[in-house]
Amino acid sequence: MKPRSKPEPISAFDGRVLRGERSREAIVAALMELVGSGVLQPTVQQVAERAGVGVRSVFRHFSEMETLYRAMDARLEAEARPLLDGAARTGTLAERVAALTRQRASFFERIAAYKRSGNLVRWRSPFLQDRHLNMQRLLRVDVRRWFPELDDAPAPVLEALDLVTSFEAWERLRFDRQLGAKAAMAVVETAVLALLRELPGKRAGRKPARGA
Repeated sequence: MKPRSKPEPISAFDGRVLRGERSREAIVAALMELVGSGVLQPTVQQVAERAGVGVRSVFRHFSEMETLYRAMDARLEAEARPLLDGAARTGTLAERVAALTRQRASFFERIAAYKRSGNLVRWRSPFLQDRHLNMQRLLRVDVRRWFPELDDAPAPVLEALDLVTSFEAWERLRFDRQLGAKAAMAVVETAVLALLRELPGKRAGRKPARGA
């Protein structure tokens, strides 16, 4: 048998790269943890302490805030986006409304702290402005996928559904009105059902085709 070859030693340069990557990941994870725990505008010192790195390391890896926002967003999207993609959009109207409401509640609860944090600085961040608009478009398209009854609906009905199923509506119910998640879901479900059942032609009871 041939003797096992020894692994190639890591060069000093490779070692620095690995340490740099670990530090970067630790900084992003620290910021995610701080914001997720309710610290919506953590200081550099707080981030450095949580990550176990020096303050200089935070500035070195993220000298521009846009870079940090992008890193946070990528991690959050990887965790939260599957919550929007997992439900079957089939069933009666009432079943679909209930499923959509549960899905939105799970998604909004997961991203709430990060949206609040981002809203505080969105006015000065082109990246966060773009992500905000992208999420609005995504959720609006998703409503139409859940409810093909909207194909011929008046524009005000679609706008109203977009509004009551939005993060902003959820935030008002949960944060401003201080409703529990179940109570907030009941409000959203009631509003969506009321809007769909008032569609002209009473088309709102049909089931969508499989795979819609």
